[in-house]
Amino acid sequence: VMFLGFAFGSAVVLFLVASAVAGVVLWNVTKDLPDYEVLAKYEPPVMTRIHANDGSLIAEYARERRIFVPLNTVPKILIHAVLSAEDKNFYKHNGIDAQGVVRAIVNNLKTGSKQGASTITQQVAKNLLLSSERTFDRKLREAILAVRIEQTYPKTKILELYLNEIYFGIGSYGIAAAALNYFDKELKELTLE
Repeated sequence: VMFLGFAFGSAVVLFLVASAVAGVVLWNVTKDLPDYEVLAKYEPPVMTRIHANDGSLIAEYARERRIFVPLNTVPKILIHAVLSAEDKNFYKHNGIDAQGVVRAIVNNLKTGSKQGASTITQQVAKNLLLSSERTFDRKLREAILAVRIEQTYPKTKILELYLNEIYFGIGSYGIAAAALNYFDKELKELTLE
């Protein structure tokens, strides 16, 4: 009986200490988080495009090759392709895909590879509000911001931010610029092939 009392008392003390440590870490990480509400007023730097009378493109001027497009102008097949490749549980999670995190941890332990588990919302938090440094602190801040973003904005807004912000290579920021760079086509002209 005395052993059980000692074990229970020790468990309670360990729980309280662990809770206090977790609370201090959480407070330390969240005390200077960026304001995620600026995403409501997000205006990415876009290209200035000069067209001739016949509509042909004469010149483009920009630091980043980006053309902002509203989500309702993006072909559904493209949205499905991006979600399939990047975050198949996008409409099911609250900013963090717990199943994806467990899968990545197990895979990383098994293979030694560096598989990620970031959701689209986490990538929005990282790309628009945080740095790309690879630290546990940044990942924790990213996860907290992702949950807050999901509580504040609809999934359509988050997906629109992502599709217009993500870097696709060759100087292409966002899907509209990538369509022009890779296929020399407007988004509406893209086909499954």
